[in-house]
Amino acid sequence: MTTNKPIIVPWDFSEKAEFALLHAVNFSTITNYPIILVHITKRQADNSEYTQKLTTKANEVKQQYGVEISALVRTGNIFNQISDIIAETNAFIAIMGTHGMKGLQKLTGSWALKVITGSKAPFIVVQDRPQSNADVTKIVLPMDFKLEEREKLVWTAFLANVTKCKFYICYTEIGDEIIQKRTISNIKAACTYLESKGINYELHQLPGDEGIAKETIKFAKQIESGMILITTTKNIKFQDYVLGAAEQQIIANDSKIPVMCVNPKAGTK
Repeated sequence: MTTNKPIIVPWDFSEKAEFALLHAVNFSTITNYPIILVHITKRQADNSEYTQKLTTKANEVKQQYGVEISALVRTGNIFNQISDIIAETNAFIAIMGTHGMKGLQKLTGSWALKVITGSKAPFIVVQDRPQSNADVTKIVLPMDFKLEEREKLVWTAFLANVTKCKFYICYTEIGDEIIQKRTISNIKAACTYLESKGINYELHQLPGDEGIAKETIKFAKQIESGMILITTTKNIKFQDYVLGAAEQQIIANDSKIPVMCVNPKAGTK
């Protein structure tokens, strides 16, 4: 992984944004990656006021935690602006509270998913402050049949390096023979990759009664996982935002487990 790229934190002065910032501070402390607090305004006339407020917050965080942090205020639509800022800064990751962004009320699963899928960088979506023990020791890695599932594997090496965690690969049995074969192929690829990197993992087959999303959340809660690592669906449709794609269910999980979302590359089929 390339170092010294920034961690983007969408900021709206809310409690949820504060939680995201605390997670970002933990990552910055371990990796030395700088943090950029980002606030999106509706009117450019408000930029000066919010730049001052955001800079004050950044200075407080720098003084308290000793991390490199700066402030950035833009005007426009958050779905475009966040992804543009990530591209412009060549950001490493973004960490976002699920209720972030004033003006949209609560940025729950569907809206968060729309922001996430527009970005080149992975998102870590959080609903609560970091655990009292800042180290994430268990990360759940759900696998299904999609080829793009393999793209998240490279991030297991990064997470294993900065968190010293153990991965829990999980899957559900599916009746369709072709889908099942593709799922097994992805699982084998994941096991091979983790073994090649010397990463500790376990493999678990989950009940298929409630679908991979709900079963993953139940399993993550059961083992007291500190994070779930998923790949978002490529070319996700509008109805998925409205009705709830599997990613949306996991992102907005009631157990408030942080979720890292990796977006598939444009060339992945």
